[in-house]
Amino acid sequence: MIKSIIYNIKVCVVVVVTLLLATSCLEKYPGSAIPTDKSMQTFEDASQFNMGIYAMLKSSSLYTGYLTTLPDVQADMVYAVDGYSNQLGSFWLWKIRSTSSESEAVYASLYSVISNCNFFLENIGAIKANTIDDNQLSQLDNMTGGVYAIRALAYSELIKLFCKAYDPATAKQELGVVLRRYYSVEEEAVRASLYDSYQFVLADLAKAEKMLDGANDTYTNIYTSKAMAEALHARVALYMQDWETAIDYSTRLIENKEFELSSVNNYNGSGAESHFKYMWTSDVGFEVIWRINLTLEAYGGVVGSPFLGFNNDGIYYYPDYVPAQWVLSLYEQNDLRDDAYFRTITTGHAHHLTWPLLVKYEGNTSFMNYRLYEVSMPKPFRLAEQYLIRAEAYCRKATPNYSAASADLTTLRQARFKSGSGALSVNGDNFIDNIAKERVRELYMEGHRLQDLKRWGKLYNNGEGFERTPQTNSLAEGSSIKKSADDYMFVWPIPRHEVEAPGSLVQQNEGY
Repeated sequence: MIKSIIYNIKVCVVVVVTLLLATSCLEKYPGSAIPTDKSMQTFEDASQFNMGIYAMLKSSSLYTGYLTTLPDVQADMVYAVDGYSNQLGSFWLWKIRSTSSESEAVYASLYSVISNCNFFLENIGAIKANTIDDNQLSQLDNMTGGVYAIRALAYSELIKLFCKAYDPATAKQELGVVLRRYYSVEEEAVRASLYDSYQFVLADLAKAEKMLDGANDTYTNIYTSKAMAEALHARVALYMQDWETAIDYSTRLIENKEFELSSVNNYNGSGAESHFKYMWTSDVGFEVIWRINLTLEAYGGVVGSPFLGFNNDGIYYYPDYVPAQWVLSLYEQNDLRDDAYFRTITTGHAHHLTWPLLVKYEGNTSFMNYRLYEVSMPKPFRLAEQYLIRAEAYCRKATPNYSAASADLTTLRQARFKSGSGALSVNGDNFIDNIAKERVRELYMEGHRLQDLKRWGKLYNNGEGFERTPQTNSLAEGSSIKKSADDYMFVWPIPRHEVEAPGSLVQQNEGY
């Protein structure tokens, strides 16, 4: 039970987002908190606190909600329909402000995770020094490595959303994020450079990879692992345009025998669902490197709600957003991702729109047995992404290897196409277009599109970004938006209260 976990932690550092939004996300916690020198003193304390950090990742502001859905809703992946509830509306309409509650919540939740990680790291040394049991010492090392990995993840998400795309030539001059290294030490509220921000992430990953034992790697792992840290490292290297490192780390995952692509051509014991579809209906898959574990008592947000709205009355579907027609048209014959991700349904809206709705997040079937719909366990790292990372890095390194990239894309697609078809060849003229399309087909509504458009810049679509064109029953306002990849709103604003807090030196992003 998440409630009992949090209450058993002896310091009030797991706080609700509304409290964080009342003051600066970077400030210390209330004076009523139990003194930190009495809050984490034993192995049991450390174990409970570690579980509290995992619990924070379930927040509806993070992977079970905004962090997953907002970046793709803001881009060109879905359309708001007539009669929508205005859920996520400011981002769909590109009316993003420094006071937008959604981006404030993401910012606050990520810094809350970071603060808890800092508290753990600040106190774990004393616990280790007083522990003589070798098994407990090993577990403490593993916990510590995992906390470094989670802190690196939280900072990487902040950088992805609240900073410009990384350019090695200008990164030292661009704004990064406020780096909080400690819990109890006062630190100046000022943004580091983008370069230094990423270096901090890499330093945390180096510690995590050293402390985490690869023997604990396993598919659908609900705990941080060496494989999880390596998967994040590969993604960060891609974002930093460090092509060789991206290839190195993605290769480690691809060659790790604990993981394999969940194929549409292989079936579970009952034969009812393919391994790929089962990964979405039951949240278990051979390619899932790391999953955030949800329970009936603690499931965080309802990630599928904006795209289905079935919970409204349990009879009809009232989606706020439906897939873009151009996305649906990307799926070729025999591509069975189409079957796993979409299902044509007549909605309960007054206009009775009949459309392929996103059922990728229809919900975990075991939860649905309890009439809890649209709850899916987040899968921040899958092996499929590693194939896409390596393919792109092969194409963009100094001496491109289009043959190797084609092989990776073909391997991925053969696991998604009926009877193993789906071969794809890329070259210097078409690689970015093909990789962009494949990332949409594979990673649809997993929160990657906005960052992809931002980091590709002029390389993709001549820097034109995207243009929406109205489709059946789409909301008139917002359906014709056109945004170039250099539009300032591709970078989210720092919450206003962070910039205006007494003594703050935090600089706002351009345009806000």
